[in-house]
Amino acid sequence: MIVDYHMHLRNEREEIAHEVAAIEAFVETARRRGVDEIGFTEHVYYFRQTRELWEVSYQCERCVYDLDAYCDAVLQAKQRGLPVKLGVEVDFVGERQRRLAEILEPYPWDYLLGSVHWLDGQPVDAWPGIWERGEVEDVWRRYFEALAELAASVDVLAHPDLPKIFDLRPTEPASFYPELDGVALEISTAGLRKPVGEIYPDPALLRGAPITLASDAHVPGLVGEDFDRAIELARDAGYETVTVFDGRRSRQEPLG
Repeated sequence: MIVDYHMHLRNEREEIAHEVAAIEAFVETARRRGVDEIGFTEHVYYFRQTRELWEVSYQCERCVYDLDAYCDAVLQAKQRGLPVKLGVEVDFVGERQRRLAEILEPYPWDYLLGSVHWLDGQPVDAWPGIWERGEVEDVWRRYFEALAELAASVDVLAHPDLPKIFDLRPTEPASFYPELDGVALEISTAGLRKPVGEIYPDPALLRGAPITLASDAHVPGLVGEDFDRAIELARDAGYETVTVFDGRRSRQEPLG
């Protein structure tokens, strides 16, 4: 079983396209690359139902789309028999996390994908962002504290060692890795397209946790990209299964 559980529903021009027609192009690429199942995980800050939570201008400017329309598109695709799952990328919002969970609770998610992109309103993965004033060790410490907090309310953690994106690392990165019991970690090829040029995460962070596979595709052509390398990393780390989700219930299937 091969899954790609991290992608954003766009057209070929990377324009928002929360509609069934756009899903078909992602499915076609998945079939071509031997990916059995894909999951859509739009950022929560794109949806006006979450508008009360956002303060950063980047998020507020994008918070104009309808969460119901997005969910309906994916559910319609499922009803047509397409191998898709309904997810959402749950960005870390600290003390507002409980309110975000209340907003998301009524929807029929297959899984919730958690990510930490901002710390105190500064981006971790945009330059210079938080790096302009933050010491490397401090950014790593704060990031992984936030990741551990977020882990309690989601099913999978996206690009778990995101702070390595610019190849800025403390002397002993593994000393910052928290215990992340009860949550799956994605092995993401997105890092290969970033300045660091590495898959997320470092195998030392996995520690036997359940895994999913991810491309973080923002266009159909990126679905399943470089998955041969992701699967190799997983197998080298001792994995023989991958996590599959339905209605926020997980099960293990043979990898490959």
